[in-house]
Amino acid sequence: MGSSSWESDYWALRQEVGAAWVPRDVVRVVGPEAVSYLQGQLSQDVEALTAGRSAESLLLSPQGKIDAELLVDVDGGYGEVVVSRLRRFKLRTKVEIGVLAWRCLSLRGPRLADLALGAGLALSADWPGLPGADLVGEEPTLPDGARLCDTAAWDAVRVEAGVPRMGAELTERTIPAEAGVVDRTVSFTKGCYTGQELVARIDSRGSRVPRHLRGVVIEAEGAPPPGAALVGDGDRGERELGQLTSVAVSPALGAPVALAYVRREIDPPANVVVRWGEGEASGRVSTLPLVA
Repeated sequence: MGSSSWESDYWALRQEVGAAWVPRDVVRVVGPEAVSYLQGQLSQDVEALTAGRSAESLLLSPQGKIDAELLVDVDGGYGEVVVSRLRRFKLRTKVEIGVLAWRCLSLRGPRLADLALGAGLALSADWPGLPGADLVGEEPTLPDGARLCDTAAWDAVRVEAGVPRMGAELTERTIPAEAGVVDRTVSFTKGCYTGQELVARIDSRGSRVPRHLRGVVIEAEGAPPPGAALVGDGDRGERELGQLTSVAVSPALGAPVALAYVRREIDPPANVVVRWGEGEASGRVSTLPLVA
């Protein structure tokens, strides 16, 4: 692959510190009963967090499916979903819930600790093998030493790291254990919260779910589209094993890479065929992250 500006952005994220304006919605919950209310709604132990600390959490439906994955902020376009869901169970609780007109400047890279992040709210947002922070506010400032990056480079690193995104890997049908987010988003020592029953039951059964989020490296010149099928051999001929959810191009691997939900009986590494429209390519299902 030839050199390009977005590839330089990619290597800044991988080797130094890169930044990107990422679509995020910031939801504000305030009031005398805000902490206790969120403790009963979120999968994370909110009461254990001290001032200035953050943690990833899930906002689940009563059936234990994912309504949203969030810190203080949530993927762009899902702020009103979070507000609507929280208000649904508020009843007479003394809290106010709304979306702030804030932006998010996300930083990732191994040299993050060397930077002065300045004033404002900096949320810990590490990815597997890559330190990270999200700067949120009305207008966060790019720190000295960080490179502002193209979103294509940002998404390539996200896919390699196996970080799910709302609307792609995480939907209202997603079971948390399928997405591999339980370890970092769920407290099993806190009290009850909405949707807890399904999460606890699946954990007690060894997290056996019908599918798992995996990485796919694809042998193709161009990247196939999200929704492309993963096909393999079965007892009765070909069968569909899963579908691509996010696709990017990896400069580190020199190939298109993707995230996909794959049937649990497929044990990585496994060879598959990636098929879409009139296109077809060889692929390899792997565990995540794809790049350490």
